[in-house]
Amino acid sequence: MINKGDKIPEVNLVKATADGPQKVSSSEYFAGKKVALFSVPGAFTPTCSAKHLPGYVEKAAELKAKGVDEIACTAVNDAFVMGAWNDASGSEDVTMLADGNGDFAEAVGLTMDGSGFGLGQRGQRFSMIVNDGVVEELNVEAPGDFKVSAAEYMLDQL
Repeated sequence: MINKGDKIPEVNLVKATADGPQKVSSSEYFAGKKVALFSVPGAFTPTCSAKHLPGYVEKAAELKAKGVDEIACTAVNDAFVMGAWNDASGSEDVTMLADGNGDFAEAVGLTMDGSGFGLGQRGQRFSMIVNDGVVEELNVEAPGDFKVSAAEYMLDQL
C-alpha cells in the first residue's frame, strides 16, 4: 500500500471533461500542484452520493483557501459515468478522474472486493493530499466507515 512520502505511481487515468473523456497520466496530472484527492467505491452509490462528493463540493472554497490547487475524485467507473455523476451532484470545483480498469487503485494498493454487492474489484474509500506527485497525507477508511476520508477531516490536516 502507498504511504506518506511515496510518489504517486505512473498510471493512466481518464479525466471527465465537458468535451468528453481526456486521457491523462498520473505523473502529469499531479505535477506541480497540491491536490486533494478522494476515492469512492462507486459513483452514484449511497454514501458516495449522499456524503462524500457533497462534502468536497461544499468545502471546496475552504480547501482552496488552505492551499489546495485542485480537488479530484477517483473511482473504478468509466469517464462517462464520472462525468454524469459530477453533472448530477458535483461541481466545477471537483475534477473527476475515471479509473475504469482499477489500475490506479491497484497501483496504490487500495483495492477492495465488492463482488458481494455485484461491484467486482473497486477502489477503497480513501483520501490523500498529494503535493507535486508526493503523498503528504493518506486517510484510508475501515470497511463500511466514512470518517477519515471526508472533506472536513482533510481540512483539519491542512
